[in-house]
Amino acid sequence: MITERVLNRRTVIASSLLGSAALLLGTPTRASASAADASGVTLTLPAPTGPHPVGRHELYLVDDSRPDPWNPAKFPVRELMLTLYYPAVAIGGTGPAPQLPSQVATVFGALAPQGSEQGLPSSGVDWAATVSHSYPDAPVLPGRRPVLLHSPAGGDPRGLGTTLAEELASHGAVVVSVDHPGDAAAVQFPATTAFRTSLVRRTVFRGDPRNDPSQYRTMIDTRIADLRFVLDQLAVAPSLPLPLPDGLAETLDLRRVAAYGHSAGGSAVAELLHDDRRVRAAVNLEGFLDYADGPLFPVAADGTDRPLLLLGTDGASFRAQLDVSWSALLGRSGPRARRAQFAQANHYVFTDLAAMVPQLQADGLVTAAARSGLVGAVAPEVSVPEVRRAVRRFLARHLAT
Repeated sequence: MITERVLNRRTVIASSLLGSAALLLGTPTRASASAADASGVTLTLPAPTGPHPVGRHELYLVDDSRPDPWNPAKFPVRELMLTLYYPAVAIGGTGPAPQLPSQVATVFGALAPQGSEQGLPSSGVDWAATVSHSYPDAPVLPGRRPVLLHSPAGGDPRGLGTTLAEELASHGAVVVSVDHPGDAAAVQFPATTAFRTSLVRRTVFRGDPRNDPSQYRTMIDTRIADLRFVLDQLAVAPSLPLPLPDGLAETLDLRRVAAYGHSAGGSAVAELLHDDRRVRAAVNLEGFLDYADGPLFPVAADGTDRPLLLLGTDGASFRAQLDVSWSALLGRSGPRARRAQFAQANHYVFTDLAAMVPQLQADGLVTAAARSGLVGAVAPEVSVPEVRRAVRRFLARHLAT
């Protein structure tokens, strides 16, 4: 019998005390509205809790075997931007990287309040000022590391998943966070090309892709193809035209690959698990497992023969629709799939907004209702450690050897 484990304040508070302390002690003091500069409030992210410092490397890849699905006439190849988070030996020299590149931050701040993150302020926040806890091209800690693919929510930049990615890397994994251009709010590239004259490519979305079945199908199918291409490239990492930091390619243990994603990213990684035997386990953070016009994804229609964790919230407005495909998968998968739910939470609790939105509310830039609609009423001192713990323990258990 499939059971649902509910993660609520009473069940998690005791186990969250240690993680919450690390969260609070590791988070730098945030500038208040009165102390912030003219560009707006500066927000902070929780520090990772693992034993290793975290390095990061930005990687540009081109798949010349396919045109870009969103605009094949303009983009004859598929471009991708990745961030690789990895355990480092030490940090120093340059400071930590920003959460979002400057031009991405500008576009995100303009588009997010009108998109799926309605309730975020349209002004008063310096989105470019938030710094991460990972250091560009820091020296790599030797060893063989599991590889975790990350796919963000539809329309979101990959940087909105910084907190969880850094946490997983600090505990010994290499996390490969993938932007999906044309889908993501904005993607900032290192240079222009003959066919792309701007450093930044903006999203094609003008509403919820679930309301356009054709667009939604393109989004999911494109993400799966992107992730499979990334795995292909990691297999030949030592010969990539843009070299990785010394020793990073040698740490990639491609016998231990898993994937996690939020919303559309969760949908994509669940189907990736079904389609690609290189992936040993996956975590779907509140993503549908059916197409917008009705058919189940193959992973839901067939069930999974490898571990899949479905994490949801009690506050998501689409819980009833989500349950259709999730129940189908659970009924066909036996113990290989499990489901858990976070109480007093909402859809974006799985992103950096879990920590950022309460800061915005404290500064009077987000209402209580908006906070509830984005991340729920749960305190970040509870939600951030518990989301981290649930994802980390599940993946570690299934990638141990």
